[in-house]
Amino acid sequence: MTLWGTLIVASLFSFGIKFSGYLVPQSLFERPTFTRITNLLTVAMLAALVAVQTLAVGQSIEIDARVPAVIVAAIMFALRVPFIIVVIVAGLIAVALRYFGIMG
Repeated sequence: MTLWGTLIVASLFSFGIKFSGYLVPQSLFERPTFTRITNLLTVAMLAALVAVQTLAVGQSIEIDARVPAVIVAAIMFALRVPFIIVVIVAGLIAVALRYFGIMG
């Protein structure tokens, strides 16, 4: 299959998945169990994305300065610190750990 063929198939598949959302009955969205599951699924997917982006280096897992920065960011979010401050502090922690050679 050529690049264009792959692109067209992927586009149709993506459209089909998005369109299937319109086929779900409205009564399903009104159930508290369904709402709770979809909310938790969103959080789980975001947590998995953060874990992969933080720990993955190629095909291996590496603990470096990003891990303490993400932990501090999570604590600051739990304390309801504004987002921009969380980003700045987490970045400074990662920079400091790398600068002083504590973590690569």
